[in-house]
Amino acid sequence: MNKAEKMDLLGLRWQGMTLVELIIVIAIVSILATVAVPSMMNQIREARRSEGATHLLQLTLQQQAFRLTHLTYAKTDDLSLPSNKHFRYFVSKSSATEYVLVAEALGEQKKDSACKKMSIDQSMRKTPASCFD
Repeated sequence: MNKAEKMDLLGLRWQGMTLVELIIVIAIVSILATVAVPSMMNQIREARRSEGATHLLQLTLQQQAFRLTHLTYAKTDDLSLPSNKHFRYFVSKSSATEYVLVAEALGEQKKDSACKKMSIDQSMRKTPASCFD
């Protein structure tokens, strides 16, 4: 009995995939990829947005601590800004009574059109508010 006959007796058969089957598998994987990749990239942008909002809130704490000792709010150079390749952080307005902290999107994060620029002030006014949810 040869090897092929033994496999037939066990109910096993060695068959390769045909070219048509391979093309169908590639088509299905391609369709899944075109649906999944944009959704995944959107989730990544939302996670980065959340990280940017969190950094702004941390900078708010730094501003309050700075004001306790200096009787004025800090300028950009006075703060320990987070190192981040997705946002640039800066103080756009600073005085003894008010400040505005800004996170401006960089690179791929600019595709997050709703939250390209987020800001928060001394009264905790968050702009745009939807970016901080």
